[in-house]
Amino acid sequence: MEHTEQEKQTKLVEGLERLAFGNVTDAIKLLFCDELNTRILNKLDLFNISEIKRPKGGGIEIKFYDRLKALQCLQELYNGQSSDTSGFYRALEQGVKTFEEDES
Repeated sequence: MEHTEQEKQTKLVEGLERLAFGNVTDAIKLLFCDELNTRILNKLDLFNISEIKRPKGGGIEIKFYDRLKALQCLQELYNGQSSDTSGFYRALEQGVKTFEEDES
């Protein structure tokens, strides 16, 4: 299924808005969850997480996507400007294209 440019733009904006304004409550739940299984993980919204690690010493390390970069990208889209964050935008756009190709 091929998407129009407008649909792609809408998906990008929605993704950036989720990164910029999204809730991290489920990530906090993940930190304090004693027992992890796929049933629990499938219910969590972990969209804002860029990386999860379990260090050798125990515990869990969670890294989040940069909210400020997402906001800068949104500002660029709304203002039609370009800056060094446009590379971030291009990477997101390429990710959407790759995702769409994988779904086909």
